[in-house]
Amino acid sequence: MDDMKKILATLAALLLFAGCATVPEPAPKPKLVVFMVIDGFPYRQLVDYRDQLVPDGFRRFLDRGAWFSDAHYGHAFTVTAAGHATMLTGAYPHRTGIIGNDWRDIQTGEEVYCTGDTSATYIGNATKKLDGTSPKNLKAETVGDVLKRTNPRSKVIAMSGKDRGAILPGGKTGTSYMYMSQSGEFASTTFYMKEHPAWVNAFNAAKPADKYFGREWKPLLADSEYSKSLPDNQKWYTKGGSLPKTISVGMEKPGAPFYAALLPSPFADELTLDFARAAIAGESLGQDDSPDILSISLSSHDYVNHAYSAESRLSHDHILQVDRLFQVFFQDLDRMIGKDNYVLVLTADHGFMPAPERSLELGRPAGKQSGSGAIKNVSDALGKQYGEGKYVLSLSAQGAILNKPLLAEKKLDFNTVAEAVRTELLKEPGIAVAYTRAELESGSRKGSAFFDAITKTWDRERSGDVQYSLKPYWMMTTSNATTHGSPYAYDTQVPIVFYGPKWVGAGRVDTRVEVVDIAPTLSRMLGIAVPGSSEGKPLPLPAPAR
Repeated sequence: MDDMKKILATLAALLLFAGCATVPEPAPKPKLVVFMVIDGFPYRQLVDYRDQLVPDGFRRFLDRGAWFSDAHYGHAFTVTAAGHATMLTGAYPHRTGIIGNDWRDIQTGEEVYCTGDTSATYIGNATKKLDGTSPKNLKAETVGDVLKRTNPRSKVIAMSGKDRGAILPGGKTGTSYMYMSQSGEFASTTFYMKEHPAWVNAFNAAKPADKYFGREWKPLLADSEYSKSLPDNQKWYTKGGSLPKTISVGMEKPGAPFYAALLPSPFADELTLDFARAAIAGESLGQDDSPDILSISLSSHDYVNHAYSAESRLSHDHILQVDRLFQVFFQDLDRMIGKDNYVLVLTADHGFMPAPERSLELGRPAGKQSGSGAIKNVSDALGKQYGEGKYVLSLSAQGAILNKPLLAEKKLDFNTVAEAVRTELLKEPGIAVAYTRAELESGSRKGSAFFDAITKTWDRERSGDVQYSLKPYWMMTTSNATTHGSPYAYDTQVPIVFYGPKWVGAGRVDTRVEVVDIAPTLSRMLGIAVPGSSEGKPLPLPAPAR
């Protein structure tokens, strides 16, 4: 028996030794995570133009990094704020509380902006009532919040052309800067600090936006190279739908109109990346053993796509322009941080639907749904049944808010009226599905069309009483040529790509994944706990070469 024990012990030791010999040492934590977002960047645009990309821009991810061919958002109302809140919390809007870019208070009817906070103001710039100044409305913590709690020496710096693109990924404890379209500066707010650090003041003092005055946005390639996109000047484009274009045309000197006009152009992206370089140097990011996070959200693509669609030559060329900007920026990161010291991640906050006019040309059922018309039609129909009155106060983040004082006055049952509102909404030409508050709270319609995605969009304290989604290729009437915000693949499917040879191998991954999976993946790399509200799971990244 003793001999048998010795034999077993020897075998166990050998197995343990063999196992240890085959398990590589874990990579050290990255010194810097560079988290990048292109606002309004559908996955299809990443792969459709692959043959026109430069070697070290997007192709750094496609050729030498990991990329996911079936990555999606899981919530139904795919808009900028909801996406940016999801990325680094790993949580859907029903947990982040960021149900849209804005919404109506369901009790008072007052407008709420996703990052609005009247107790904070922009530093050195005018602040309006509904401007975005803090993460007050964000209910969930981010990867950066956990990192700073774990290691107070770590820094989290976020920036964007839009306030919501900076503030929401930056979380509660990061520091966010946003482009000021009145001054051409980048500014933070009094939520974060009393005054800007010296490096920000120096950046703004140089008036970097002014260098684009008189610059022309020229297409990078010959006209024949844009066969995959629509020609310029489609009838349904908004004004200025052709290249080349000079941003400052008709202006005498740089000023608020010029600074605002920079946003729908590659120049605003270049300016944001310049500010990122200044932040790396000014904050000494990635220079010690305390990991840092730099979040960069480029906003211009969203503006371009709203005006002309993702199918336009302007959008096509804009992606090629960003590709060239990335190549220079990534090579600067190699020099400033060190090739093996950082991880790059790129995603988008939503995709984009084709313009309804384009869909109609292709024979698809498509159209524009009037929101105000829907409210009137619902109230008119219910008025015949219950008496005259405005039964829907407003539409808010794809939800209808019922007029509760009117229901109380008429002594009407809330759930009965909600059912009636749903019935009438479904008569509208562009509305596909609608679910009541009672159904969303109880989960009673689980398995029904888009119910799961709508549930993930819906917050019982902030969302409407009847939540709906539009039919494919339909949009709510706006001044834009096209938009986003649906649960369909053209809006939900976005790039998720990683680069960092120490931590990530190279290759395409076809497993379906979601944007909520980014947060637990980065948490694992950084050796920290997953954010408390996270609903994702670590991505199946290819193993790094050893």
